[in-house]
Amino acid sequence: MSQSLGAHSPWFAPTGAAGLARLRRRVKLVLWWTITFQIFTQFGFWLHARRLRADPPTASLPALVGDVRAEQIQMPGSGAPLVSVIIPAHGHTGYTLRCLASIAARPPEAPIEVIVVDDAGPPDEMAVLAQVKGIRLLRNHVNLGFIGACNAASRTARGQYLLFLNNDTQVLPGWLDAMLVPFQTRDNVGAVGSMLLYPDGRLQEAGCIVWFDGSGWNYGRHEDPTRPVYNYLREADYCSGACLLVPRAVFERLGRFDIGYAPAYYEDTDFCFRLRAQGLKTIYQPRSRIVHFEGISHGRDTAVGVKSHQVINKKTFLRRWGDTLARGHFPNGSHVMRARDRAYGRKTILVMDHKVPEPDRDAGSRAILCCLHALLDAGLVVKFWPHDMCYAPGYTEALQDLGIEVFHGARHEAFDAWMSANGADLDYVLLSRPDVAGEVLPAVRQHTKARVIYYGHDLHFRRLGRDAGPMEARERAIWRSVDVSLYLSDEEANIASVLEPSADIRAVLPYAFTRFGRPRRAPDRQDILFVAGFGHPPNADAACWFVTEVLPLIRARVPEARLAIVGSHPNAKVRGLAGPSIAVTGAVSEVALAQHYADARVAVVPLRIGAGVKLKVVEALTEGIPLVTTPVGAQGLPGLDRVASIENGASAFAGAVCALLADDTLWEARSAAGIDYASARFRPALLRESLLAAAGIEVPEALAKAA
Repeated sequence: MSQSLGAHSPWFAPTGAAGLARLRRRVKLVLWWTITFQIFTQFGFWLHARRLRADPPTASLPALVGDVRAEQIQMPGSGAPLVSVIIPAHGHTGYTLRCLASIAARPPEAPIEVIVVDDAGPPDEMAVLAQVKGIRLLRNHVNLGFIGACNAASRTARGQYLLFLNNDTQVLPGWLDAMLVPFQTRDNVGAVGSMLLYPDGRLQEAGCIVWFDGSGWNYGRHEDPTRPVYNYLREADYCSGACLLVPRAVFERLGRFDIGYAPAYYEDTDFCFRLRAQGLKTIYQPRSRIVHFEGISHGRDTAVGVKSHQVINKKTFLRRWGDTLARGHFPNGSHVMRARDRAYGRKTILVMDHKVPEPDRDAGSRAILCCLHALLDAGLVVKFWPHDMCYAPGYTEALQDLGIEVFHGARHEAFDAWMSANGADLDYVLLSRPDVAGEVLPAVRQHTKARVIYYGHDLHFRRLGRDAGPMEARERAIWRSVDVSLYLSDEEANIASVLEPSADIRAVLPYAFTRFGRPRRAPDRQDILFVAGFGHPPNADAACWFVTEVLPLIRARVPEARLAIVGSHPNAKVRGLAGPSIAVTGAVSEVALAQHYADARVAVVPLRIGAGVKLKVVEALTEGIPLVTTPVGAQGLPGLDRVASIENGASAFAGAVCALLADDTLWEARSAAGIDYASARFRPALLRESLLAAAGIEVPEALAKAA
C-alpha cells in the first residue's frame, strides 16, 4: 500500500500506455499535494527516500536460505497445532521452497501446521510441492488470488491462530513465538504483524500508517531497522498481510478477508479496520522479523496486472472507511510521530530520567517504572529518554515490550534537535531528578507548550548536610520553572511548599505492587535481611552501622542470628562486612530476592540519613516480613508505627529485632498487619489515580478504561 514518490521508477520516463497512465496518476497526486499545501513536505519525504535507497545497507541479516530441493525439506508439524501457517502460492516455486526451508531451519517453540495453497499454479508446481515432507498441500483448480486462497485455507485450518505468510518471504529466528506474546500479555488484541525487511537488511515495514485520504505508508521504508523508533511494541493502523497473525475465531467472526478486494490489496488494511471497529487492536511486534522479497508475486507497477488493484481497491476502501479516516487520521505525511502510534485522540508524554530504569537494582528505578506503568494504564503514549542515552541490555527491551519508545545510542539525534522536530506533538513532559531537569528544561520550554512535570523522588538537598546549599538552590529553581513538582510524601511536599510558596508542589504515591504476601506462621529460622541499593551512600552507612553497632547486641542474646545484606553496587566497606554469619550478595535476580524474603525472619532498614519514602520498607511490608527501622526509614509513611518497630539508638533497635526473633505471636501479628498496611496503600489503581491527579494529566475516562 505504500505510495512514495519515485519509489521504483523515474517520474518522467513513461513507456507505452502503462507508463502514460502512471504519469497521469503522479501528476494528479502532485496537483492534489499542491492544492492541500503538502507539496514541500512530500518532496522532502521523496528526497529522504531517495537518499536512503542510495546508501549501503545498514544492518546485516542471518544467512538466508539459498536454492533447495523439495525432498530435502522436513517441516515441523503437530497433530494439535496452536498455529496454522497459511502460505498461498501461484508459481515462483523456488521462493515457496526457500520460505518453507527457512521455517524448517528455524522452527518455533509453538506447535504448528503448515498449509501450502497451490492456487492453480503451473501444472508441475503441485508435483514439486508434494515432495515437501510435513506440509498440508491444498490445490485450487481455479485461481482464487491471495484473498480467496487465504479464506479457503482458513476453513481447513486446525490451529487456534492463523498466520498468513507470503510465499516470497523467509523467516528469521524467533519469528512466530514473539508474535504470540501480545495475545498473552495484552487485552483486546486482534492481529499481530512483523517487522518486514528487504533481503539486503534494510527495513521494509515497521507497521503501517493510513492517512485521512486513504493512502498509506509502510512505516520506516528503506531505513535502518536497528533504530530505536522501529523497535518497540505498538498499535498500528494495520500490518501487512505478508505476515499477519490472527486468532482463527476472530477471523471467522469477521467473515474472513473481504472478497470485494479480490484478488489482492487493501484486504489486510480493511481487515484491521474491521478489527478496530470491534474494539480489537492491530499490534506491530518488532521482535518478529521476516525477510520479504517485495514485488515477486505481483510486480511493482500499479498500472498493470494484479498490482493495478492497489489503485482500484483504494477507492473501495475510501468508500467504506471515509468517515472513520476523517474522524481519526492525520493528513498525509503530517504528525508522523503521533500517526505511527495511533495517537490521534490520545495524549503523548515524554519521560526523562538519568538512565533506563533497573527496578531490581535501585528504588528510584522502581518508582519511575511504576509511573510508566501508570501512564500506560491510563492510555497515554509514553516515550522514555534516558539522559545518559545508554542502551541497558534486558532493561531497555523490557520497556520496549511494554510499548514504550526508548531513545538510545550515540547515533541518535541530540535532545534539542528531537524536541525541535517533535515538541509540538507532546502533551506532557515529565522530568526526573534535579540534575536531569536542570539541564534540559531550557530546551523543553523552548520547543514545546506541553505541561511540564518535575518528579523529584526526594528532596536531594536534605541528604547533603553542609553541602546542601547549591542543591537547594537548584531544586528551588526547578520548582519555579515547571508547572508542577511531585514528591513521594506529604512531608517533603510540605517542606518544599514552605520554601517556594508560589510553586505548585504536590505529593504522589511512590510505589505499586500487584502481589502481596499472605499471613503465615512464624518461620523457625533466625535470619535478618537488609535489602538496599548500595550505590546510594545512606544505605552503605546503614549497613556499616548495623553490623558494627547493632548486630553484636543481637548476637549477645540470639547467637544463631544470621544477616543477609542484599543489593546492587556494594562498595568496599560493605563487601568487607561479610563474615561467617554475614552474607553480602550484591545484586540478585527477582527470584533470588523473593527467596531471601521467604527465608527471612526480620527485615531491617537501619538508615541514619536520607529522605523520601523507602522502597525497602514498603517491600518488606508487602512481603509480610516484620520490620524494624529508624525514624529516617519511616519517613513519609504515616501510621507505620502501628505495624512496625521504629527505633533510633543501637540498643533499642537491637531489642526490637530480638523481640521479633523470639516471639512467634508478635511475629505473626506484625506480618499480617504489615500486609494489610501495604495492600491498602500501594496498589496500581491507587498510584495511577494519585499520579494523574497530582500531575494534572487529563485522560478521558473511557480511554483510560480501554487501555
